[in-house]
This record gives sequence, structure tokens and C-alpha cells, in this order.
Amino acid sequence: MLDVDGRAGGGQQVRTALSLAAVEGRSIRVENVRAERPDPGLKAQHVAAIEAVAAATEATVEGAEAGGDAFTFEPTAPPGGEFAVDVGTAGSATLVCDALLPLAVVLEEPLTVRVRGGTDVKWSPPADYLLHAKLPFLRGLDVDADVSVERRGFYPAGGGTLSLTVRPSTVAGLRLRERGPVRGLSARAVAAESLESASVAERMADAVADRTAVPTETTATYAETASPGAVLTLVADCGDARAGFGVLGERGVPSESVAEEAVEAFRGWRATGAPVDEHLGDQLLPWVALAGGAVRLPRVTDHVRTNAAVIRAFGYELEIAEGNEGAVASAPLRE
Repeated sequence: MLDVDGRAGGGQQVRTALSLAAVEGRSIRVENVRAERPDPGLKAQHVAAIEAVAAATEATVEGAEAGGDAFTFEPTAPPGGEFAVDVGTAGSATLVCDALLPLAVVLEEPLTVRVRGGTDVKWSPPADYLLHAKLPFLRGLDVDADVSVERRGFYPAGGGTLSLTVRPSTVAGLRLRERGPVRGLSARAVAAESLESASVAERMADAVADRTAVPTETTATYAETASPGAVLTLVADCGDARAGFGVLGERGVPSESVAEEAVEAFRGWRATGAPVDEHLGDQLLPWVALAGGAVRLPRVTDHVRTNAAVIRAFGYELEIAEGNEGAVASAPLRE
């Protein structure tokens, strides 16, 4: 059984360890989960990710409960099947999907999962980031996966639902050391129906177009939700490369300020010259290890360092080379 120390990182270490254990059919014990965080231990969304990957691999699991600091995971079957997972809170449904996507490289049959929880919540990628930034990027690597948003879920009630289907895939190596010009920008604003009278979604979307010279396609929609909320997601299209930036609306914060924050995040990324945004760069590390190749990152964050440590614990030759122009994550190409 492989021991993984999760003290220095967050939930990404848990998700990466689960994904690689499922891909390799390897038993793991993750200890000191998020021990150095102000709120250590497993959260509901981490437990849901464990339950999801366990269901896909018929794994035996011990210790996976909210607040727990360690768990064991022992897969017994090749990944696949159809099932549902409920986070039980407004915890991130998109990050549960994140743990399941790498299983594409070993699937023998499609995997379909309905995840109930928060679709657009803090500290996680919004649903439109997954739909329009990450998944299109992965499809460029020949990953065959789709997700649909059946219902939006904001904090604190959650109650949103995503439906994810992942199919057997032979993944191409990454070759993204440079980025082409930004071809266009999409701004997708979604708000609860209770906010329609204040035109919250239209104001967020229109404010983006007013603040950037890049050609921008805007959409503004409203959804029936259990809790009021709003989210704005920008996606930059650079051909083979993509970057996304999600900002949640908050009570008392003008829609225009939400748009300004998202545009500033886009501008900051654009200045780096990196082909992917900071969060996608972190999430791509398992794919670099599994398929090989290289991708340039905007910078090396603590998330990158701790995620890379988990990947190396599985024996993958993942290198993070830092320089004046950012950093490059690379691994030998797979045959």
C-alpha cells in the first residue's frame, strides 16, 4: 500500500491520489489530510470524490468521513459504471468530476456519474469553467468526456446537479510551451431567477465587454436555484490553449465590480504568456504524468508543488522547471 502525506496541500492532493490509484489499480493510504490548513481534514466534497472514485472501481474504503485526517482506498475492479454521488452540502460538484476525468485512460466502458452539490461555489472552478475551458482543452488531447448542468447550485443550499460521462480514451501528449494570440473572449453570466429584476446577469456580461478590447461574446441567463447567487466565467480562446476565470457575485458587491475582477484576472494571465491559466495548470499535472509531454505554467504555486509531490510518490517522472518566463511541467511521452 502506498502512503501519501497530505499535510502540506489541499483537496487537490486527495483528488490526484485517488485518480492515480484508480488508474493503476493501486491501494493507497492518505494521511495528515490538509493538516496545515486552518480547517484541516476531509470536507464533504473530498469525501464525495472518494465515494465517486470508489464506486467506479468497487474500492474498499476506510476512514473517509468529514473531519477525518486519514483514509485508505483499495480499488478492486477496472473503472466504469453508472451511479450518483451527493456531496450533501454546497461543496464543489465540479471538483468531484475533476477526480473522475483521468480514469478515461484506463476505462473499458463509459463511466456516467450524476453529482449533486454546489456547481458554482468558492474555492472551486465554476460549472462553466469545466464546460467551456477545461473540457474543450482535454478534448484537444483526445479525452472523450462530456458534462451537462442539470441544475445550478450556489452556497449555502447547494442542490445543483452535474452529469458527467467519461469514455475510454487514448490521450495525446501535451505540447504547450508557447501560446498563440487570444482569438476571442467569452463571458458567461448566470444568476438566480430571484436576481433577474435587478438585471444582474446582463450587467456582469455587459461590463466585461466594456472593459476589454478583445472581441467578446456575452451570454446572460437565469436559473432556478435553491439559494440566490450569481457567477461570471470568462474563457479566453487561444486555439490549442485555453484559460478560464470565474468570479462569484456576492451580496453588496455591484455586478460591475464582479466583471472588473474577472477582467483583471484575464489581463494578469495574458501578461504571463502562458498557454493555460494558473488553476488549469495545476489540474493538468496528472495528465502530464499520464500522457507525457510538456505545458508551460504561469507560475509555480504551492498547489503545483504539493500536487507534483503526490504524482512523484506514484513513481512518475514529473519535472517542474522554473525560469524567468514562468515554469514548464514535463514528463516523458508515453508509448
